[in-house]
Amino acid sequence: MAKSKELSVEDKLRSLYKLQLIDSRIDTIQNVRGELPLEIEDLENEVAGLNKRLSNLTEDVANFESDIAARKIAIEEAKEASKKYEKQQESVRNNREFDSLTKEIEFQGLEIELSEKRIKEARAKIELKQEIIGTTTEKLEKQSSHLDHKKSELDAISKETEKEEAMMRKMSEELSEKIDVHLLKAYTRIRSNVKNGLAVVSIERGAAGGSFFTIPPQVQIEIAGRKKITIDEHSGRILVDATLASEEKEALDALLKS
Repeated sequence: MAKSKELSVEDKLRSLYKLQLIDSRIDTIQNVRGELPLEIEDLENEVAGLNKRLSNLTEDVANFESDIAARKIAIEEAKEASKKYEKQQESVRNNREFDSLTKEIEFQGLEIELSEKRIKEARAKIELKQEIIGTTTEKLEKQSSHLDHKKSELDAISKETEKEEAMMRKMSEELSEKIDVHLLKAYTRIRSNVKNGLAVVSIERGAAGGSFFTIPPQVQIEIAGRKKITIDEHSGRILVDATLASEEKEALDALLKS
């Protein structure tokens, strides 16, 4: 939609600086949260990984226990088979049949030995897995508690700032809609490329805010005249005079207090 009238350069500068003040307040609120959201995300991923590991370890233990149970059944079956073959040896008709049954008994004995060996190995693996489960569970409890603490900390900070942040974001959106599209794009581009997100700064002691490079007197006069938008050649930021900056700060503070 076309704007009802063309804004003056001064009005554009005021709008840009006010937008900068609002966005900087939003940045400050986000900085209060600091690294908490990222810390929480990392902890959530770690807790999920530990839970998955515990699940896998528990499944491994269950598989070993099932194997032990199956081996015990196999041992009992082998013992029963041996008894049967020994019984049959009592009524064999020749040495060949006796020897054949003897081999079967020996085979069952080997099956029993193998199953007992596998049971011993499985129990050793279960013991090792249980130790890992213990340390993993301890770490999971610790990190889960740490996660809950971080979430509570973030919730407390969010509750303190969510009302102000919502208001600031609404003001930022409404003000952005009133600024020339090309100028807003330039502001957004500069803001994303400079330190602390400061795209619009005022002249402070003859230099651009946050810069040590002195602005030539003639350029300072032009900036104070508010007839054109001036870009700092060193930092790439949009420059406004200190008076305009002070007026907009006071206006915004008054608005927020009302």
